[in-house]
Amino acid sequence: MWAPEDFFEIDGIEEDLFKNVEYVWEALKNLKTFLEKYIKPDIEGIIQGGVFIEGPVYIGEGTVVEPFVYIKGPAYIGKNCEIRQGAYIRGNVYIGDNCVVGHCTEVKNSILLNGAKAPHFNYVGDSILGHKVNLGAGTKISNLKMGPSSTVRISVNGEVYDTGLRKLGAIVGDESETGCNSVLNPGTILGKKVLVYPNASVRGYFPSNSIVKFKPDLDIVSLK
Repeated sequence: MWAPEDFFEIDGIEEDLFKNVEYVWEALKNLKTFLEKYIKPDIEGIIQGGVFIEGPVYIGEGTVVEPFVYIKGPAYIGKNCEIRQGAYIRGNVYIGDNCVVGHCTEVKNSILLNGAKAPHFNYVGDSILGHKVNLGAGTKISNLKMGPSSTVRISVNGEVYDTGLRKLGAIVGDESETGCNSVLNPGTILGKKVLVYPNASVRGYFPSNSIVKFKPDLDIVSLK
């Protein structure tokens, strides 16, 4: 139920991220060591004016980094990505090939597998986005519980799983999508091909091939 293979098709160097991982969120604990192994600081893509790069960073061939992006290493950015104007990559980040990090999007301590897109005003913290995931404009992934500090726990069918992580955003399976202005609360787990409707605020586990609908109650009255 929680194995990486239940959420992602894994190949290439990504196999190292999920090596010996029983629970999918444990891959985040491997991220630092993985980056140390694979980052050979180099810029093979196109860096436009006003970009600031700090620390060990690899940027692959065909990737375009637009003006006024801030990239703080360690960060690995694969081939043919778009890192759009004003994005903030805040360290401890793996971004695969053909990904998009959009305008005013912030990413930290996260994994974006090939084809993942966080294209417009998104926050992605302590999270894993699967292949071809798309976050709608304004989607925020919250990674820290309110109130007294404790580890993030996930409750499914009356059983509670303690992740052991103080900060955990979301695990988003391959080809899942979120609508505009949705919120994924700490410890949200989406299987493959899950659709989250706009403006929904969700938490917990949602199985593959499901739709999460948000139905607000509108009260319409006449003007007097």
